[in-house]
Amino acid sequence: MKNIFLLLAAIFLTTTSWAQDFTVNGTVKDGSINDVLPGVNVVVKNQTRGTTTDFDGNFTIDKLKVGDVLVVSYIGYTTKEIAIKDSNFITISLTEDVSALNEVVVIGYGTQTKKEITGAVTVIGAETIEQLKPTRIEQALQGQVAGVNITSQSGSPGSASNIRIRGVSTNGNNNPLILVDGNVIEDLSVVNPGDIESINVLKDATAGIYGVRAANGVILITTKTGKKSTPLQFSYDTYGGFQETTRWLPLLNATEYGVIKNEAAAANGEAIPYPNLALLGTGTDWQDEVFQKAPIFNHNLTISGGTEKSRYSFGSSVLTQDGIVGGSKANFTRYNTRLNFNTELLDGLNFKANLIYTGTLRKTLAEGGLGSVLFNALNISPILSVADTDGSFTRALGHPIEVINPLAQLQNTFNRTKIDKISGVFGLDYSFLNNFKVTSNYQWNYSEVDYSAYFPISDFGNVGNNTVFDRTNAAYGVSNQFYRDYTFDAFIDYDKVFNEVHDLKITLGTSIFKTTADEYGGTYEGVTNTTLSDPSLETATVFNDSFVARSNRLYDSRLLSYFARMQYNYKGKYLLSAVVRRDGSTAFGPDNKFGYFPSGSLGWVVSDEDFFKENSVINFVKLRASYGVLGNDRIPGFGFVSLLSGEGTYVFDNELVFGQAVGRVSNPEIQWEEQTTLDIGLDAKLFNNTINITADYFNKQTDNLLLVVESSGILGTSAPGAGNPVANAGSVRNSGFEFAIGYETPYSENFRFGINYNFTYLENEVLSVENGIGYEQGGSFGIGQSGVSRMEAGLPIGYFYGLKTDGIFQNQAEIDAHPSQIGLGSEAAPGDIRFVDVNGDGSIDFDDSTNLGNPIPDFTMGLNVSFDYKNFDFQTYIFASIGNDIVRNYDRNNPITNQSVYALNRWIGEGSTNEYPRVTNGATSNILFSDFYVEDGSFVRAQNMQLGYSLNSEGIKDIGISKLRLYVSASNVFTFSKYKGFDPSASSGDPIGSGFDSGFYPVPRTYLLGLNLKF
Repeated sequence: MKNIFLLLAAIFLTTTSWAQDFTVNGTVKDGSINDVLPGVNVVVKNQTRGTTTDFDGNFTIDKLKVGDVLVVSYIGYTTKEIAIKDSNFITISLTEDVSALNEVVVIGYGTQTKKEITGAVTVIGAETIEQLKPTRIEQALQGQVAGVNITSQSGSPGSASNIRIRGVSTNGNNNPLILVDGNVIEDLSVVNPGDIESINVLKDATAGIYGVRAANGVILITTKTGKKSTPLQFSYDTYGGFQETTRWLPLLNATEYGVIKNEAAAANGEAIPYPNLALLGTGTDWQDEVFQKAPIFNHNLTISGGTEKSRYSFGSSVLTQDGIVGGSKANFTRYNTRLNFNTELLDGLNFKANLIYTGTLRKTLAEGGLGSVLFNALNISPILSVADTDGSFTRALGHPIEVINPLAQLQNTFNRTKIDKISGVFGLDYSFLNNFKVTSNYQWNYSEVDYSAYFPISDFGNVGNNTVFDRTNAAYGVSNQFYRDYTFDAFIDYDKVFNEVHDLKITLGTSIFKTTADEYGGTYEGVTNTTLSDPSLETATVFNDSFVARSNRLYDSRLLSYFARMQYNYKGKYLLSAVVRRDGSTAFGPDNKFGYFPSGSLGWVVSDEDFFKENSVINFVKLRASYGVLGNDRIPGFGFVSLLSGEGTYVFDNELVFGQAVGRVSNPEIQWEEQTTLDIGLDAKLFNNTINITADYFNKQTDNLLLVVESSGILGTSAPGAGNPVANAGSVRNSGFEFAIGYETPYSENFRFGINYNFTYLENEVLSVENGIGYEQGGSFGIGQSGVSRMEAGLPIGYFYGLKTDGIFQNQAEIDAHPSQIGLGSEAAPGDIRFVDVNGDGSIDFDDSTNLGNPIPDFTMGLNVSFDYKNFDFQTYIFASIGNDIVRNYDRNNPITNQSVYALNRWIGEGSTNEYPRVTNGATSNILFSDFYVEDGSFVRAQNMQLGYSLNSEGIKDIGISKLRLYVSASNVFTFSKYKGFDPSASSGDPIGSGFDSGFYPVPRTYLLGLNLKF
């Protein structure tokens, strides 16, 4: 009995001792170099307790029991679990996790790991796109990718953006080549951003695999798909909110307007129009009348999964967005359905099918120039009321013929553009003999664009057709466009590792591309009892066919290509890639249809060398360089032949007959624009892989730019519809530096922080313009002032060309002492702008025009900050554009139109001001294009801010939900800029003529409330 008692007591004491809490101390080290690791997360598995290692890699955790498990995690290292046996000191060694370097990146006709990449390639993942909530894909690129600059053509719903990769390379089309799952896509509005898995941007010679289409860079978009052996999963994302303008321009109210207009009339010896200013009050705020809060809603459902041999993904979404100007009359609605399916048919034989249907419906307003809604809101007199006493909209009496009541303009605007597009990719790949794989893909796009517009009888100005908008007969316009293209790619890959150190990959392939477009349409005049949805076209008195004098075929172009690529690495540290592509294009003459585009790149993983001692400071270093020749075939078709596109008048039977004649003079020698590009780069990971650095120097020169050249007048180039020939006669260079740095680390189990910054310095210079006059012109300013932008050797492409100012004439003595300005059309008076005699010939005329700035920024920057704290997450994205100029071109400068409040600072006498000229209704040179209208367009913008909260996953799993997150976000939160206009990001996108703000529709500020749900 005694022995039994002693045994029970021993068991009790032993059990008690094992159940007691104790403290464990330890150190975490790098397993390869034995250095201590600070900031490592050490948490107790299945509990909320934990700590992080200190600067010496040490940690302490108390209240542990035998059997508890410590989970040790650190960015860049494989997570490790340690079972606790006793309270002894423990040392934990972590091994480096190279999975980040082994991440697969799409590079065109294949993939590479990040470690193997030898070119300038940037990847944006689905997580970033989800955080930004862009309505268009371009918005996800701004500020995220060094070297990529996005400018808005308009802030209206559904409007496109301009994508420029490493500058403006041509006076023609600068759009990059965009492929979605390998399929060429021209209009990104048809792609739902929520369907995107990743966006890869090829910025250097690595784009050479696409040959004649790669000079402006390549964007490769991959859509989401399922995973094998994964059960059916549902994901539902939705958000809703509203949009508003970011600012109102400070305009004169009615009383201030009266003061200025009285003074202007008196200065010209006219009777003052408003003798009793006390009756005017504040008048109508036309901006307040046209701007409104506009709703936006989005719903996106994704279903995905996979079996042992197949994977699939189905997505459907709808987005609808009203405009901050016009509301539902500026609506954009997009319906999108996507299906991705991949399966293994036989051993080694795989089939894939990707289908996307997109339907968009868009209503538009006149925007971005003379006669636009905002232009009218800025220029119409504030003394006018919105409507007369009878409820009808007031007429813009006495105003210029393009300025009307913007509310009447909105009411009388009826149009709709409906687009239905189907895109598909079908492909097979077969692996054989262990090292070979053959792939064939058939990719196609088909879209129909149906446009209709109703133009009712209208009278906006003085009775009797006083404005350009007035109509005495109602009309109904229709247009039907059909776009088709297909691409067939076939290539074979050879992949083999020799002696475990020589890794060789070879790709040989061919590509065939064809695209056509046809259009039908015209205008039905004199329709009655008509609305946009019920046209009643049978009532029309006449139909004007838009294509009665020419073919309905808009274009028909084709490419035939052959390409080869060799990729080699030795021990994973010496890397080589070489590409050559031969392209034949119908866009060029018979002697220049084919061209060769070679490129190559090298890489050296320095950190893999024996002499490079592994340490916790520098974890990875790779040097790389690329050089190659790329092409640009984005030019108007059939420029090498003479087309019957001119106007001809002939005599038959003693009667004049109007027909067609030869248009632009042909040039059978034209060929593609050719770009040579050099890139030298560095990739590095520092401080236990918590810091990532990428740096690139680039220099790309585009030669053989297609310019209109001067020719002899005896060729008839001045005839209606005719023109001078196009020739390869120019070159431009873009060079600069890109730098990106990112830092991310989990400070504890509950807190994670990340920050990424990138900047690009860009220098653009035109090297030659050999068209006979030494420059190309573009752009327009005010009324009748054209050619105010130029492309000229030694200056940036599209620089502003005008008069340079030197303050305000304060008295007649200053005018007498200054060179005469009569050459500008009028003699100066005190209070007028004083211009500079640039050429020093003793007189001021248009020969004194000079460089006034340019719309291309010197620097662009992006800053992204994120952190997670427990169940909360926060992200913010900031973009900056520095050094770009913008032209204020929204002032009509007419005796009756309104002006900004800056007119209150006008010159009113000697010494009053030296910045703003006098006001007068008389003729002056003050309205000529000069640097008085050029402003610094630099800005810093908060692209997006988002705060989210995720419900505890343990609490929602019981009801079958794996993720439930609520968030609020705001985009375009604030913009810091000195520019006086609506939006400093305004740009038409024209290489020669961008940067002129003629009443730019501002990018709206958007507030959203959203939900992410997975089950």
